[in-house]
Amino acid sequence: MRFGRAMIKNRQQRIRRLGRCIHCLAVILVVWLCGCDRRPDGRAGRDAELVLYCGAGIRPPVAEVIEAFEAKHDIRIVTDYAGSEVLLSKIKLVRSGDLYLPGEKYYVDQAHEAGLIAASRPVFYWAPVILVAKGNPKGIVDLSDLLREGTRVGLGDPQACAIGRTTKHLLEKNGIAWADLTRNLKFQSQTVNELGMQIQAGSLDAVIVWDSIARYYRDHGDMITIPEEKNIVSSADIGILAFSRRQVAAQTFVDFLASPVGTAILNRHHYSTGRTGNHSEPFQKP
Repeated sequence: MRFGRAMIKNRQQRIRRLGRCIHCLAVILVVWLCGCDRRPDGRAGRDAELVLYCGAGIRPPVAEVIEAFEAKHDIRIVTDYAGSEVLLSKIKLVRSGDLYLPGEKYYVDQAHEAGLIAASRPVFYWAPVILVAKGNPKGIVDLSDLLREGTRVGLGDPQACAIGRTTKHLLEKNGIAWADLTRNLKFQSQTVNELGMQIQAGSLDAVIVWDSIARYYRDHGDMITIPEEKNIVSSADIGILAFSRRQVAAQTFVDFLASPVGTAILNRHHYSTGRTGNHSEPFQKP
């Protein structure tokens, strides 16, 4: 009988010790989790993470803006860079994320019509130019020169990227059918960056890219501007996605993009941040 009571007492002691161990572990876990939410400088850890779908051609200035933004705000930006049309198709499919910044307003308008945009605003403006091999050995001065026999031409794919779609309309505006360039079309890209890289590699004689992009390749090519009356000026807008669960944080990023810090970065990369010089245009609600 005494043996049975001793067994019960020992079991109760073991249970109490186990309970104390579990309590200690719980306290340690809470302290550890709290510590993980703190930075060495004492500031609270990041309380939001935004997913930004961004046109590949805009990557250099946007990456710099994001770096400056994250240094000021406890918000992390996760970027997905690709062609504007490719990104739009992805957004329609996954229906997640927070921000969409394609290479042309057209894509934000398409997203809006599909019910994917909660609010949008212009970020910058740009226009197509002809980027030719350094020294312009083919003597290209006009869009019609791209039709010359033996001229190796590269264009963006209208079904994949903003520059491709705009180029198609640009050619039509100047009386040139896309089919007319088929003989000379040696490369069709998914993003505008690939076109500049072809000039850098010496693989093509001429490509049509955005003016801001052409300046990145000044050491490898020459920029031929297209007269304003023959050209198409496009705006690139940013949209907050309708299904974003972080609307306030998303607007904080958009406001930063339009702030003096954001516009200074864009201007340094040769992006025009407004036809009228007004960089504080408010959000436009659909």
